[in-house]
Amino acid sequence: MTNLTVADIKLEAGIFLRSLSQRGINPLFGVTDGKAVGTYVEHEFHAHLERDYYYVIGSSASGIDFPELRIDLKVTSARQPQSSCPYRSAEQKIYGLGYNLMVFVYDKLDDGESELAYLNFVNAVFVEDKRTADYQTTRGIINILNNGANLDDIDAFLEERNLPLDDIGRRTLAEKIIADPPKQGYVTISNALQWRLQYTRTILIAGQIDGVDSLL
Repeated sequence: MTNLTVADIKLEAGIFLRSLSQRGINPLFGVTDGKAVGTYVEHEFHAHLERDYYYVIGSSASGIDFPELRIDLKVTSARQPQSSCPYRSAEQKIYGLGYNLMVFVYDKLDDGESELAYLNFVNAVFVEDKRTADYQTTRGIINILNNGANLDDIDAFLEERNLPLDDIGRRTLAEKIIADPPKQGYVTISNALQWRLQYTRTILIAGQIDGVDSLL
């Protein structure tokens, strides 16, 4: 038994998903609730890892699945690859969520004859924390900074993007952006009481961009 590392979990994710894709799963037959599917996959992945590795499992206090590695696991259907995550601050849209994302994307098929469900994992991606910001927001900021934007320009852009900030908070964030320009993010983050994360672009560019890796 060894301590789990980021390199280990990325390698094991591919091994686990290829194995699970070949397995008929009776408890998921007829299940349409994506949360139930996600819970099953997460439980099985932990069981797979715990055979060979020591690590701390996340709690409601930590807010993510692998707190020591700063990784949150998301399991989502290929039909609509998205999930939600807790809202902490508007800065998450610009500087990232503050942790890495590991996203398992499945296509579920039910075999009525055998009464078994099959999860075909069509994608699995690992997104480093620096790439978990919102694509359109960071792209816009980087473009206007490259065109010589000043503080007022950044403030106006943030107002147009309708970030959940008051005037003082928006101005403070604009000052931070001038001093510390963000990196390009590749997640789509929609404003809500919880952030709504969408992964279509992330899946398409996995393996082509530094910080967005394909695990399959």
